[in-house]
Amino acid sequence: MSKFDPYEHLKIIKNKDGTLTRLMEFPQIPATGDVNPLPGQTVVSKDVTLDPTKHTWLRIFRPVKIPSNDNKIAKLPLVIYFHAGGWINFQVSDALNHETMNKLSGEIPAIAVAVNYRLAPETKLPGQYDDALDALNWIKTQSTDPTGDPWITQFGDFSRVFLYGTSCGANIALHTALRVINLDISPVTIAGIILCQPLIGGRKRTRSELKLAADTLFPLPVIDLLWELALPESMDRDHRFCNPLADQQVKEKMEKLGRCLVIGFGGDPLIDRQQDLVQQMVMQGAVVEARFDDVGFHGIEMVDPRRASAILGFVKEFIA
Repeated sequence: MSKFDPYEHLKIIKNKDGTLTRLMEFPQIPATGDVNPLPGQTVVSKDVTLDPTKHTWLRIFRPVKIPSNDNKIAKLPLVIYFHAGGWINFQVSDALNHETMNKLSGEIPAIAVAVNYRLAPETKLPGQYDDALDALNWIKTQSTDPTGDPWITQFGDFSRVFLYGTSCGANIALHTALRVINLDISPVTIAGIILCQPLIGGRKRTRSELKLAADTLFPLPVIDLLWELALPESMDRDHRFCNPLADQQVKEKMEKLGRCLVIGFGGDPLIDRQQDLVQQMVMQGAVVEARFDDVGFHGIEMVDPRRASAILGFVKEFIA
């Protein structure tokens, strides 16, 4: 392990000013735009600026055909999504993220709002949580603005808003839900949070971390580096941003989280922490549905379409 270079593994170079040079390029898919859909197109998408000063933005997805009840257009759940990427990579226009939300919007069906939050280390935590809250407040603003975005105002159900994240995005979803507990976001109601393979940590190693320390895709030196890049220098891995279970106030707030879905895989070095999170949430009174599979690894949905479909099935069942 001493010769292992996590920077090389992640294909990144740390610059003298603290920024990163990212050597990997990912295929991009543009939004369809607010135009007439093409033949056979089932979902349309568009990009909306969130905060121009932060260069944050949203990609919104909606089904072409909106269901109706008694000749009235049905209101669809609003799913706010935070992508994976270890805090340092990806954006919502990446092909994988775009297609994931495209399928979610069409199959649930739902209005999906994918948040293009700022990346570390250029923006340290809690900047990503701030961006998430900006997105939630944007949704709230649409609920009372007669000139608001029509995809949200006409088709979105503000009483059924879900916070959904994968890996570091699940960490963002969790901490956003905890923040919202002390805020008035009415008429928006958080109907549930979905944590897929949440990226959480801590200074003391767990059994699964030690067992999978040399994991091919997600070894411990990589996990440690990602936290080093994301956390401010004054914080260590037992800060609540990384280790929510080490913070008593966070644990006490968990009873107010409401419905939660947690998804994980046995070959993930973080599986023990994810299961401990579920146990603590249940002990505090949260209503938790846990979907753990002994087979699989962190990020398996990126390379295994069947697992990606299974995850979407869990999410669809939870939202329904």
